[in-house]
This record gives sequence, structure tokens and C-alpha cells, in this order.
Amino acid sequence: MNKSTLVCLGLFLSPTSWASGLYFYEIGTEDTGLAGAGQAARAQDASTIVTNPAGMTRLPDHMFTGGLQVMDGDIPYQLDESGRRSPGNIMNLFPNASGFYAQKLNDDFYAGIGMYGNYGLATDYGNWAGDRLLKKSAMVALTLSPSLAYKLSDKVSLGGSVNVNYGLFSLTRNVDGDDKTEKDHDWAMSYRLGLLMELTDQTRAGLTWNSRTKYDFNIDAKARFPNLPNVEYDLPITAQVQAPQQIMLSLVHDLNKQWSVMGDLGWQDWSQFGSPQISVVGQDLDKTNRLKDTWHTALGVQYRPTEQWRVNAGVAFDSSIYESQSDIALSLPTGDEWRFATGAQYQVTPQSNVGFAVSYLHMQSSRVQSPELLKGSYDNPYLWFASVNYSYQF
Repeated sequence: MNKSTLVCLGLFLSPTSWASGLYFYEIGTEDTGLAGAGQAARAQDASTIVTNPAGMTRLPDHMFTGGLQVMDGDIPYQLDESGRRSPGNIMNLFPNASGFYAQKLNDDFYAGIGMYGNYGLATDYGNWAGDRLLKKSAMVALTLSPSLAYKLSDKVSLGGSVNVNYGLFSLTRNVDGDDKTEKDHDWAMSYRLGLLMELTDQTRAGLTWNSRTKYDFNIDAKARFPNLPNVEYDLPITAQVQAPQQIMLSLVHDLNKQWSVMGDLGWQDWSQFGSPQISVVGQDLDKTNRLKDTWHTALGVQYRPTEQWRVNAGVAFDSSIYESQSDIALSLPTGDEWRFATGAQYQVTPQSNVGFAVSYLHMQSSRVQSPELLKGSYDNPYLWFASVNYSYQF
């Protein structure tokens, strides 16, 4: 799922949409206007560091790419019991930013570094009937990604990144009438490998693998309700702070000097994370794995009417992480999602270009069954993104 609401904690900390679980394709670059299509094979600016580091071998000798973004939407939660207060929309508007730099070291080696956020989760349920269990939660991550690429030949390149990830987790609940917030942070390492191949003069293929990222946070996950003195609820904290390994295959084909088509096929290993659910402490739990691996597909087109303009459009689909949408985790709302995107790049000078993109993401409705007293539904949730980017080569 590319899905979740994030609280931005600084210029480079990104909100992670529900897209692909906790992964987020929109990071303020041209990928936003293409719905991510062709991301591992396009390599048109320095943000290829995060989509496929092998793509640096297609860039100029020195290149910088930076982007700014805003995300908003409507993720409404409605309780089944009409007499209890529902949270309503748990999504708030917030910004995001990223920066990438790549340079040629010699004829065969390229190096780069990126700073960005591309996964996380945050929710804001406000003063609702379940605020003793969950009022606000946020997991944000900042990644520093030094990268290398090597040109094996004129047609084949390899790349790799060592990602230093910093994660911050916070949980806010109503404790005896007052808000109590717990926070913890952790460092985690992850890795990225990429392969870029020029199949013909008009066709490129890219393959990228990202390793699993795991954070360990020390948060008291237990909550109690006054009217249920002998019952505790345990939040699925670990389900919110892991990002699975993923594989992305992309193709780009230039039909002519004006038109290019591109697509993706991706997989993410969500089934390894078991059953993220709010559970009743002291009772036998259903150990059934409620999560499944997810699949991503995307199709995009790029049109170049003049030497100064590139116009982008794309559509993408990401499957749900859940086996059933009738039984999802309260703290991890998501489902099948469709995104529709468009944008344009303008070549201001021979060395620089600017771009703008927008994207709309519609998520599948879902239901929450546990805990029973807070049963409800997320109906017709959606997100939208707007971003600007700038690239300079020198």
C-alpha cells in the first residue's frame, strides 16, 4: 500500500502515503507526475539515486535535483455505534522535501548522495471515543543515501546505495483526562541494488531491489478503559515501524523524438509481518496472518512537444496489504489503491529545468473489527499531492 498519513518533522522528513504499505513514490520529483511509471529505468535527473542508483551513469558530469511537496486528503473513520464520537478525517495537510546530488568520477564510476523520506505512518484521531487507546501516532523517517554506480559497458550499469535511516515514533493517548505522549527514536540500515540495461537504442530496462528496514522503539503499547477495568488493549506497534523488502522492474521505450511510454511491475514482502492488530491482553489471540504481499503496476507516457517541454501522465495500481478489507488494523488503514497523475517539466536554460506535478490517489474502503467496542469503517479515503522540482547540471 502506498498509504498512510505522516507528520513532517523537518525539511526532509516525508509523510508516507498508504502507497505500498508504508512506501511512498511521491517525493517531490518528476515521478509524481508519472505515478511512478518507469521509475527504475528513466534516469532523467539525480533522484534516480532513490529509484535506481545505476541510473546515475546516464546523467551529466554534475547534477542536483531538489523538490518540494504538499499532501492532503480525506481518510475518514466512522464508528458503527452512532452514540459514540467518531474521529472523522484523520488526515492533515503537510509538506515534504528532498534533495539529490550526483557526479561523474571517471568514465566508468559515478557517485551520489540523497536525503529524503519515503515511508512512515501517522494518524490523528482527535478527541474520539477511543482516545484512551489511540489519539495520535506518528512514525517518520529520514534517509541519507550515499550511492555508487559503475558502467560495465555502454549498455549495462550497476548501482548500489547504503541507506542510513533515522526513525522517530510517537504515540499520544488520553490518560485520566490528560494527553500523554511517548516518543522514541532509532537508527536502522538498509540497502539498495540496481541494474540498468539498454536493450535497444529506444528501450531501457531497470531492476531495483530494496532491503527490509526495521526500527526498534521502546513504547508502552498498553491502554485501559475505565468501564472495562479488567481488560487491556495492546497496540501493534511493530507493524507500524517496519518497511519490507521490495523489487521493482521498469521499462522505458522511446517511440520517437516526441513520445515515450513506460511501465512498472513491483512486489513488496508484507506477508512477513504477520497480523498487525489491536489485541486484548490476556486472551488467546488469532495468529492468522492478515497481511499478504503486494503488487504494483504503473503505465505512463511522456510527450515532448518542443525542446523546452516534457509533459507527463501516468496511472498506477497497488494491491492491498490485507487478506480481507473487512478486517484491517485500526492503526494501519489501507486497501487497493489507484493513482492518477500528470505534470510538466520546462527547460529554463540548457543547464536547468523546473517542473510541477499533481497526483490523486483513491484507496479502497475497509472495516475494523478489533477492538469490538471501536468497530467501524474507513469509507472512500483518498489523498492528493502537489509538487515542484528543480534540476541543475554543471
